Amino acid sequence: MALQYPMADAMRLIREGNLGEATALLRTSLGGGVAPARTPAAGGVIDLAPMRVTTDAARPGRMEDRRHDGAGGAVDYLLYRPADARPAMPLVVMLHGCTQTPDDFARGTGMNRVADEHGFLVAYPRQTASANPQKCWNWFRPGDQRRGAGEPALIAGMAGDILAAERADPARVYVAGLSAGGAAAAVLAEAYPDVFAAVGVHSGLACGIARDVPSALAAMRSGPGPAAARRGGGGGRFVPLITFHGDRDGTVAEANARAIVREASAAAGVPVTVSVESGEAGGRRFTRALSRNAGGDVLIEQWTVAGAGHAWSGGDPAGSYADAAGPDASQAMARFFLANPMRG
Repeated sequence: MALQYPMADAMRLIREGNLGEATALLRTSLGGGVAPARTPAAGGVIDLAPMRVTTDAARPGRMEDRRHDGAGGAVDYLLYRPADARPAMPLVVMLHGCTQTPDDFARGTGMNRVADEHGFLVAYPRQTASANPQKCWNWFRPGDQRRGAGEPALIAGMAGDILAAERADPARVYVAGLSAGGAAAAVLAEAYPDVFAAVGVHSGLACGIARDVPSALAAMRSGPGPAAARRGGGGGRFVPLITFHGDRDGTVAEANARAIVREASAAAGVPVTVSVESGEAGGRRFTRALSRNAGGDVLIEQWTVAGAGHAWSGGDPAGSYADAAGPDASQAMARFFLANPMRG
């Protein structure tokens, strides 16, 4: 029997913790909202020209204060809606780093401007000092590395709320973060591959490489140790990955980006061919390693920015941990995300 009120039923499923069923229901009710995947340009190089503008970038949208209440607690967040926000838009979840706030992170990354240009919603969940004294997402705690519990469940539940309330496209929900937020994004991709279609990790760490503060600090200094283990527990679908990392990052060693890419390559389940490009943007040299499957689809995109430290590449210094120099990480992530809707 067809469901008469798909949004109401989806909200009920979200409250009950059935995110997979809620996502499937929303996908069915929206029907046909998935954008076609982009293919590499001739010669195997991804086209970096701006994608088709889907909204009026000259008319900025607005931020709205919202709250998600879940079985394990609550999370406040800011939702950015472009001026002509409409059903079936993609959603990008942005996880700030330690000591940051959603407003600060939005300023530093400039992701709202990119959302105006390409036409998607942006959610900025807020970590509190009561949850972590430095307002870090607790990516290193076993209870916050698994599906169905802790911070991953809260953030995935928040995404479900937005899907239902905004009638956003459940096949185009993405997550990205910086530093501890990047590590939390990696956890979400591992724990909820049925919710997030692709993940962006900027200056972050892999899921499951730490179990407490000492092991987290060791991984930040030197990369994951030999005993590190994945703890997400989501299983199933491979989640396409884009990473950014400065090769002079003194807070989170660049070895962590290499570890994330190695793990993703192993999880892809198919042979990949890696090609490496180099260039200059914003006064910094960079390399970009592209991992493609046999059909030419880019599954993993790894950016290494020469001379950059622990800051969002190509960002706005009006925000903290943002470096105006270097390639624009927000634009690159948006392009990668919109080329990777959920499949299967």
